[in-house]
Order: sequence, then structure tokens, then C-alpha cells
Amino acid sequence: MTTTGKGPAGPGGGSSAPVDETIDGADEAVGGAAIGTALEEGPPPGERTDGDTRPSSPVGPTVIDPAAPTRSAEERLTSGPVMLGTIKRRVTLQLDGREVRVPEGATILDALHDEGTPAQADTPTLCWAPNMDPINACRVCVVEVEGSRTLVPSCARKCEDGMEVRTDTEKVRHSRRMVLELLTSSVDMDRASADVQRWIREYEVDASRYGPPAPPAAAGERDRRHAGHHDAPDGATAATVQQPVKIDNELYVRDYSRCIMCYKCVNACGTDAQFTFAIAAAGRGFDARIATEFDVDLPDSACVYCGNCIGVCPTGALVSVREHELREADDWHPEEETVTTTICSFCGVGCNLELHVQQNEIVNVTSPSDHSVTHGHLCIKGRFGFQHVQNR
Repeated sequence: MTTTGKGPAGPGGGSSAPVDETIDGADEAVGGAAIGTALEEGPPPGERTDGDTRPSSPVGPTVIDPAAPTRSAEERLTSGPVMLGTIKRRVTLQLDGREVRVPEGATILDALHDEGTPAQADTPTLCWAPNMDPINACRVCVVEVEGSRTLVPSCARKCEDGMEVRTDTEKVRHSRRMVLELLTSSVDMDRASADVQRWIREYEVDASRYGPPAPPAAAGERDRRHAGHHDAPDGATAATVQQPVKIDNELYVRDYSRCIMCYKCVNACGTDAQFTFAIAAAGRGFDARIATEFDVDLPDSACVYCGNCIGVCPTGALVSVREHELREADDWHPEEETVTTTICSFCGVGCNLELHVQQNEIVNVTSPSDHSVTHGHLCIKGRFGFQHVQNR
């Protein structure tokens, strides 16, 4: 059988891929022939032509243009280079019986978002964000995979060829409902995002069946608890993380009564964005909490007040001081809020800012998660340096 090699020439060199094999719609043999032709038209190796070692003929894209397969390489070159990006194989899987194809390495949640129906794309998530690595903590995005002993988190499980995924079975819905019920029974979720509120309603979450909430902890009480030690519950109340709000700086507050331990703030402070590592998880079990290194006060920690932890928090546990003040004064009006996109003027990086305005006042600043410069993250000036705009 005649083959064309992809590796080094000589005995044993190259692959055994057939001549007619195609990759992503492009004929590999045609691509190789185009490269060979371009090289033949240039000067011999080592020969210089007016000080230029480049071939005299134009060298452009060497694969067939799927949008215009009849165009020659020279015609394609005049319209600019073709940016192909990373070539990935595709795997085939079934989503609730419907066959889809996704790039190798995509997660099940990626497949649900990109190839799923609107209902499948609406898979609930709490610890996942499009601009962060999968955290795999909340387990509210679980799905059923044929052959798997347990439900799997769709945000972290990679797609495999031939995989059969079921997203709306009774087992899946029961698990999601249980996760949301346990969270709402112990955490104040009334300031979570609109999507989270809608999922709580759609999954018919009833946290009241766990009993009335236990009294809130005193200031600092949860921070002083011995890790791993738990008193036996009396069964009369539902344990909660209720505690006073922590206000120790002029930029943002920490309301850990709303913290679900999704770890998004930890990752944003660490390897996903800031690389400051000012905060981490401390404690064990129900007493797990977000803390600083050596449990020092936040102003004494390594925090640089970029506020990226605020940008990723899904439940309102971390908010700007201005938002906190307006909410406490019952003067928060999200229904009247407008968002205007602009460019930060503090430096020349070019970060996009989204100015959230209520009653003609900037109350928050965010950045689009899909922006090529910020990926949703900002520095202290971009997120908090807007007061001069509205000083009178």
C-alpha cells in the first residue's frame, strides 16, 4: 500500500496514514503537494537572493479553504492569512439520545453549552465560571453517564468517544434538589444570582423540612472553632453559617453567612487570575471557611484588593462597600440598573470596564469574562477607582 509519511524519512520513518486521509475536511495529500510546489519554486537551500532567503513564490495557506474550495493559494493569500488555531480531533457522544460531536478535551458541560438544547444548556452551576478552571466543588451540575457507578460533575468530566449522557433523569434531579436544599438550609441565598434563584424554584427546593435555622454565631466564633471537632446536633434546628458581616476595609465586605464554599474566590486570588494567594480554605467539614494565611486580619494579609473574588462570587458573600451600604439602607435598585461598557483610563493595557449605574451613580464595576485582555478580572484601580468620576 502506498503511504505518505508524516515523520522523518528513511527506514521506519513516517507514519502509515493513507494518501487519501483527510484532516478536518482538508486533503492531506493536497496540502503536502502544495508545500512541495512552493519549496521547488524558491531558491536552492543555502542560496541567497538579494540578501533574502525566502522563496520567491508566495507562500500562503496550504490546505483547502472550506469557504471557497476553488480559490488558489495565491488568491487566498491576497485576502490575508487564515488563522487555523489548534487542530483537535472530535469525539462523538450522545446527549439524552441525540448524537453530537465536540472537540477532544471538551467537558460534558462544554458539550451541553455548545451542542445541547436550551434545556440542556441550562444545567445549573454554582462553582463553575467560563473564565476559570473547573473547581468541581458544588456538585449541582451532575449528570448520569452510562457505565459510571455514580453521577459525575459535568463541569470537570471530559467527553469520551461513544459516551452516553443523560441530563434530566429522576436520579439527576433528585441529586441537584438535595444539593440546593442542603445549601439553602444552612446559607442565606436570597442575594444569589437570578439564575440560582430560578433553579431553586424549578427544582422545588424545600429547605424548611430540615427545621428552623439555628441561632447565628457570634463575631469570630466560627473562626475560633477547632478543626474537625463537631458537637452532636440536637435535631431541633438546622445548622447554619450565619454570622456578622466582616467590614475591615473601605473597598469590600465579607458576608460569610452567604458563603457556600465554592472556592471560586480562592482560585481567583490564586492561579486563575491574581496569583496573590491571600486567601484559602481553612477548617474541616461544616466548619470549613475562607481564611487568610495564619488567620490574620485581611488588611494585614497579602490581599491587594483587586476585587476579583467579588467578581466571581455567585451568592453575594463578597460585595463592594457601596453595594453593602445601599442594601442596608434599602436603597438598592437592580431593576433600574444600567450597564455601560468603556475602557479603563488608568493605564494603557486596554481593560474593558462595565459600569453599573443606579440613580445616576456608579455602584459597581465589572469586566466581561470573554474580553481578550481581562478575561473578567481587574486590578484595584479598574474595579474601585471610580469615585473621582462622581465627586461633586
